[in-house]
Amino acid sequence: MPQEISVMVEGGKATAGPPLGPALGPMGVNIGLVLKEINDKTKLFSGMQVPVKVIVDPETKKFEISVGKPPVSALLKKELGIETATGASKTKTSGDLKVSQIKKVAEMKIDNMTASSIKSAVMEVLGTCVSMGITVDGKDPREIQKLIKDGSIAI
Repeated sequence: MPQEISVMVEGGKATAGPPLGPALGPMGVNIGLVLKEINDKTKLFSGMQVPVKVIVDPETKKFEISVGKPPVSALLKKELGIETATGASKTKTSGDLKVSQIKKVAEMKIDNMTASSIKSAVMEVLGTCVSMGITVDGKDPREIQKLIKDGSIAI
């Protein structure tokens, strides 16, 4: 019966240390091969935490790796070029993005969202901007959401 390990790893930098090594060791798979495949599949997300699922068949020692998409917050931080967002989003801003960058993040994540359209995906990403202290085109993200709802900004 296949066994599954779900972990968050930094893109392109999975190591044999915890949490992967100790979880894979008892399964008898070639840890080096597993790490190489994870790092190859996640290198585009360098500097971001990426959800990774490793499915191992303990009898055949075969493994399968599926890579999820980084959280919206990680994609927004990458767009801003910052390591961490402000912890005080009501008083400090983390940075300013353009609506086109918000749309790009929404397009990357839409498959993993409950949103039924790109417009509603953009609204979700703008909600994340509120909690992270990110302004959009110099405005509060809630203002941008209103402008999208009333048709002033077309998505």
